[in-house]
Amino acid sequence: MIMSRIEAPRDEATGNLLDRLLDGLPAEAVLADPDVMASYAHDMASFCPAGAPAVVVLPRTVEQVQHVLRTATELRVPVVPQGARTGLSGAANASDGCVVLSLVRMDRILEIDPVDRIAVVEPGVVNAVLSRAVGEHGLYYPPDPSSWETCTIGGNIGTASGGLCCVKYGVTAEYVIGLDVVLADGRLMTTGRRTAKGVAGYDLTRLFVGSEGSLGVVVRAVLALKPRPPRQLVLAAEFPSGAAACDAVCRIMAGGHLPSLLELMDRTTVQAVNELTRMGLPQTTEALLLAAFDTPDPAADLAALGALCEAAGATSVVPAEDAAESELLLQARRSALVALEAVKGTTMIDDVCVPRSRLGEMIDGVERIAEKYALTIGVVAHAGDGNTHPTVCFDAQDPDECRRARDSFDEIMALGLELGGTITGEHGVGVLKKEWLAREIGPVGLEMQRAVKQVFDPLGILNPGKLF
Repeated sequence: MIMSRIEAPRDEATGNLLDRLLDGLPAEAVLADPDVMASYAHDMASFCPAGAPAVVVLPRTVEQVQHVLRTATELRVPVVPQGARTGLSGAANASDGCVVLSLVRMDRILEIDPVDRIAVVEPGVVNAVLSRAVGEHGLYYPPDPSSWETCTIGGNIGTASGGLCCVKYGVTAEYVIGLDVVLADGRLMTTGRRTAKGVAGYDLTRLFVGSEGSLGVVVRAVLALKPRPPRQLVLAAEFPSGAAACDAVCRIMAGGHLPSLLELMDRTTVQAVNELTRMGLPQTTEALLLAAFDTPDPAADLAALGALCEAAGATSVVPAEDAAESELLLQARRSALVALEAVKGTTMIDDVCVPRSRLGEMIDGVERIAEKYALTIGVVAHAGDGNTHPTVCFDAQDPDECRRARDSFDEIMALGLELGGTITGEHGVGVLKKEWLAREIGPVGLEMQRAVKQVFDPLGILNPGKLF
């Protein structure tokens, strides 16, 4: 709903805020209808409280973002930056009385340079849109979160997101080489570079990647690109146990292979995918490993990898014959989270990353936790990274089941830390994992992180209540 000065709600504080915002923003950029604002209150995470914003602002220009931040600083109003709200940690959740700063309308691809192999984009550009645009120039933007058809580059930067291809190509942080950031007081700062190399000063660009909007608002990003690789070919391998599949992963990585994708689905996940999609995946498998190569001779690479899977105890190894069959196998993996959500209606998706050598212990531990709490917990994993996504399925209308779901979630994170891992490989901390961040980094680390926050945001108005 478009609000004018007259139509906007009129308690004194909100009225003053709206008037000040409308001094530098078009009316269509300011939303103040409570029902409309409610749809901007939270991301996709479960068990994360969200407040009621005072206003939602959808700027289209850097100058408009600066105006919002200057106004918020002058009035001491919190600001919660948002992308497409596909996050899974509550990092984009509104706080009471805040300005929700949605950047989805800043969605221009400003430049694609095939020589320097960079793209310059605004934060609201959707990941898949960018990927297709650079593909037309023979280039490739590798980070591909599962929500790539809807998530934005700004959100990907805010949470340092990953994806299926990280085993070979790395995560978002490795492709962000420069940023324009609006600071809490409205000043515009440029970090990083456009060049292939650059080590001038502290790496502030990396500092902002994964900061979840708590240090500044990204309004432009310079992204590194790669030459577009050949179409990948996929192999599926069945295993009689999760441990055997994880043994295969260790053999593959120790053997020096570099697949473009190495994904694992446990029995619970395979059954859920079959139930939802009727794809006919093998019902008897305890673990299904998907591997891919995008090399000049992927068939030969898959044959070598298949031999390692058989040595680890695979009961079936089936390489795809062409791109269409490969895409069908990948569709099974992409359907996993939707399929698990259909089991009970609600899910909590964990994001624990462990050393690859401990992956089997993680899978076995999650199975024990599922039995302990009498819950369905499916595991999908970016196995080549050791990044697991144990997904707790529960009935949100059942209080006892909700309690058990939350307890199991915490126990999974504790298990990850015990195995030498981290509480989040790509989803971020947000609200959901604040307590666990403190446990992972310790009191000195927490003190230093808070000190950094104080430098960039002395009034504490940027995404308050997130991270720590």
